[in-house]
Amino acid sequence: MNLVEIVGIIIVLVTCIPVFLQLRSHPRGLFVLFFAEMWERFSYYGMRGLLIFYLTQHFLFDDKEAQGQYAAYTSLVYLLPLIGGLIADRFLGMRKAIAFGALLLVAGHGAMAIEGAPATQVLNYQGAKYEFVVHGRAADREVKLKVADAEYAFGANEAGDLQIKGLPATAPIPATLTKGSYELSVVKGPKIYQDIMFLALSLIIMGVGFLKPNISSIVGQLYPENDPRRDAGFTLYYYGINLGAFVAAIVCGRLGQEIGWWAGFGLAGIGMAAGWVVFMLGKPMLEGKGEPPEPVKLAKPVLGPINTEWLIYLLGVLGVGLVWLLVQKNASVGYMLGAGSVIILGYLAWFMATKCTPVERSRMILALVLIGASVVFWTLFEQAGSSLNQFADRNTQLALPGGSSMTASQAQSFNSGFILLFAPAFAALWAFLGRRNLDPSSPMKFSLALVQVGIGFLILVAGVKFADGAYKVPLIFLALAYMFHTTGELFLSPVGLSQMTKLSAPAVVSTIMAVWFLASSWAQYLGGFVANLTATETVAGQVLDPKGALANYSAVFQTIGLWAIGLGIVMAIASPWLKKLAHGVK
Repeated sequence: MNLVEIVGIIIVLVTCIPVFLQLRSHPRGLFVLFFAEMWERFSYYGMRGLLIFYLTQHFLFDDKEAQGQYAAYTSLVYLLPLIGGLIADRFLGMRKAIAFGALLLVAGHGAMAIEGAPATQVLNYQGAKYEFVVHGRAADREVKLKVADAEYAFGANEAGDLQIKGLPATAPIPATLTKGSYELSVVKGPKIYQDIMFLALSLIIMGVGFLKPNISSIVGQLYPENDPRRDAGFTLYYYGINLGAFVAAIVCGRLGQEIGWWAGFGLAGIGMAAGWVVFMLGKPMLEGKGEPPEPVKLAKPVLGPINTEWLIYLLGVLGVGLVWLLVQKNASVGYMLGAGSVIILGYLAWFMATKCTPVERSRMILALVLIGASVVFWTLFEQAGSSLNQFADRNTQLALPGGSSMTASQAQSFNSGFILLFAPAFAALWAFLGRRNLDPSSPMKFSLALVQVGIGFLILVAGVKFADGAYKVPLIFLALAYMFHTTGELFLSPVGLSQMTKLSAPAVVSTIMAVWFLASSWAQYLGGFVANLTATETVAGQVLDPKGALANYSAVFQTIGLWAIGLGIVMAIASPWLKKLAHGVK
């Protein structure tokens, strides 16, 4: 057990007590949703923290391919809630949609545990082939080139030439291979395992689509209008999300990178199964919230003996095949995002023009403005799973006091760990300020969130000056960056979830919540382009030029950090005008 795991246990034990005490003053249904979402996030973040390494180190995708694949997956994860929210609003009801989505997630995470044989990298030089051999895992992972039954370390010089270290003069290839004189190729394992991986991702995407928008919507339904406990309830619910994410990053991150990918992914699946059980057993505590709008119509046969409810389930399973095709094509995901945005925003424009009062219309306009600002925030924040995750692996000192070390995926626990520490305090702070009419407006909170995510990236830029001889930045700078990203998240995410339920008209609350996740989908897609700016050349998953990689990370992080701060300042200036659109909603 390393220091991160010991500290993790302490954080969970210390923070759970005040959270559970606060839960007692909230509706009983919050307890059920808290634990169901906790386990769902355990499964999602347990898998997400490993995915970029699974793609680059097991299947040997290059950086741009892996980052594009990651962006396609995460974009669809947040795009499908558009469909799930509409289906719940019109047919299934939120509770049934959540239960069905959870079962798909169990199947998807279980399939991720089927990993198969890893791909191998081969160097082709003058008709001869030389294999790169991988030893160890995580921080101990080492790649060497096998030449004449001996293995040699390698790297790149400033000109980008491949240098083989310690190679004797009698070797069949030279110690320095200039660019263009050799070719690198990947020998993949049986294709079925890559297909299974894409099927698993597709099941997860469809499952999240049915589950994610609806569970947050039920949280909002638990509270009467203008209930002062609402924001605190969403923050406590957000604590549950991050409790699952925190434990998953530590446990699944260790198992996946040090024991085997199957172990980390498999444990994530077990966590999702636990979430489904909690939700099903807790139905009575929801007190009828989230039930189908027209139960009689839902039970009516529409295709032989198949009723509407089971037809939706059947179409959901068949839709996994379409997602399987899309998740492998990042460009197609972009077209789908654009089409989905036009349709849903067109529907909302029609609804606001024909069905809303002037006050309702004004509030929904503010909701859409906040959603737009969230796209910028999440585009940068969600670098955590891709470029920041790789930065932790390649250019961060992961050694810990006592001679142990953490895995790169365990660094994902910083964000959720800080939320566990800060969420109860923020919940109390918003309630304290609200009682005194001192609570900052939602637009101001969003502007401060943008500033903080920008500061986080600039902290990493400052840390580059303290990099060691292996071009690795001290861990404290990554931890501080995640701390500022986390405080920014607490200014924006739980507040944003609450504002969506308060600002939207009752008839489209799940649809507005789905648009909130559509913004996250755009952020994931755009985040793939940002991550691509940090891409560097690798061989068998190992960076050839760590110095060049660090310099590139520094340049990209500085640019996006300054842009985030600038946009945050602009929104702060506009916040007094934006606040008027709320018409008294706090």
